[in-house]
Amino acid sequence: MKTWLRRTLLSCALAGIALVLAGCVREPEPALRIGTNVWIGSEPLYLARELGYLAPKTVQLLEYPSASEVLRAFRNQAIDGMVISLDELFGLAVEGMMPRAILVVDVSNGADAIVGRAGMKTMKDLQGKRVAVESGALGAFVLSRALALNGMQASDITVVQMESNEQPSAFEKGQVDGAVTFDPYRAQLLQNGGATLFDSTRIPGEIVDMVVVRQSVLDKQSKTVQTLLVGWFKAIDYLQREPADAARRMGIRQQTTGEQYLAGLRGLHIPSREENLKMIGGATPELVPAGRRLMDLMLQAKLLPVGLKIEEVLAPAPLEGLPP
Repeated sequence: MKTWLRRTLLSCALAGIALVLAGCVREPEPALRIGTNVWIGSEPLYLARELGYLAPKTVQLLEYPSASEVLRAFRNQAIDGMVISLDELFGLAVEGMMPRAILVVDVSNGADAIVGRAGMKTMKDLQGKRVAVESGALGAFVLSRALALNGMQASDITVVQMESNEQPSAFEKGQVDGAVTFDPYRAQLLQNGGATLFDSTRIPGEIVDMVVVRQSVLDKQSKTVQTLLVGWFKAIDYLQREPADAARRMGIRQQTTGEQYLAGLRGLHIPSREENLKMIGGATPELVPAGRRLMDLMLQAKLLPVGLKIEEVLAPAPLEGLPP
């Protein structure tokens, strides 16, 4: 009887120790869900996954047909982070969604454009015409800037709200006369006889794409966030070392040739880690002055209801914590 009692007590003690030890073992961080739309600037993330720099159990990449769908997924808690533009970041921030920018993916220098029909030469040729633009996303900002710089108003054109992936077909069928677009859709519009009437070289530094995550993600999944950043910079390094192979791989997903993909990249500047640290980190982040100008323009155009303190939406800590 005493032997049975000793065994029972020993079993209970061992079970108690096991429970204590289990409580000391940290649960692995869940996979980070990152949403993107079809955009050449986001493609290095998929290159990182293909090359094994981002394991699916750590980072899940979810592609949506448009930027509007990405924003909707973030609002609905379907994703933890995404690639969006700076103006879209401002919009989410004033909604109280707590987005935090951890990486500048690219700065547009011609990659975003407004395309019109063959024979059109300037924005004024779109007066009285139907122009497709994705609602609630970057397109509204690009259109407002193009109109303002050409002395035009929104009433001078007929805005047709349309997802970016639907625009080439509508343009080809004659349903619209112009579109606010970006690659790979811009290339499709130009192949259908379109002409570039405006592009982001006219508004340098105003269109910035970023990886943004929720504040709660920074609080609970800091190591996973850093894994994402390491994978990104490894992919960029591979792109610089092996541009032909990297472009071939990324072009397949974008349904373009490697040469076409590299041509599209010429309209973008991809900041290095050092440039990123200067843009979103330090006592005076370089992105703040440009962001303030952008925010003022958005307020004037009523694309943003109220302003915000830009420093509060920048989160350089994960980048600063990476090993050299």
